[in-house]
Amino acid sequence: MLPLILLCLALFIWLLAGRAQRASGLPSGQVVYSDTRGWGQPEKPLFSARLQLTGKPDYLVRNGNAYIPVEVKSGKAPPHGPYDAHIYQLAAYCVLVAEVYRTRPAYGLIKYSDQTLRVDFTRELEKNFLRLLEQMRLERSALDVARSHHMAARCRGCGFREVCGQRLN
Repeated sequence: MLPLILLCLALFIWLLAGRAQRASGLPSGQVVYSDTRGWGQPEKPLFSARLQLTGKPDYLVRNGNAYIPVEVKSGKAPPHGPYDAHIYQLAAYCVLVAEVYRTRPAYGLIKYSDQTLRVDFTRELEKNFLRLLEQMRLERSALDVARSHHMAARCRGCGFREVCGQRLN
């Protein structure tokens, strides 16, 4: 009788785990990287020496030989698809995953509070991301970069606040 009870309990736990996995928005597979403090010590950032690029996806899920970066956003999904900034952030993680793990992700996921959206990591998206990265570097090296400071909270949280001559008090 005890083996039957244990088998039923195991089946129940397995069903609950499947439901929790689907509710999380994460794809099936093993979470091999997590930048959320709820899972323990945050991972080291992914780094590309070639691009001088570093980043920390919220999750990286391995399914077979495939690695799927997942970026979690606290707000609801935009009505007409993900914001460009979210797409390019995910593209950065795809580029980093391709370099660090030597396998190109086919796609990444953006998990909003109400749905999870798939973003295909196409050659065109990669090319556009690399072009944007180069533009950002060129603009950063410009002597006089006009910054938008309409939001005091955003200014206070900016990583360049200490060296910015245009910061808000």
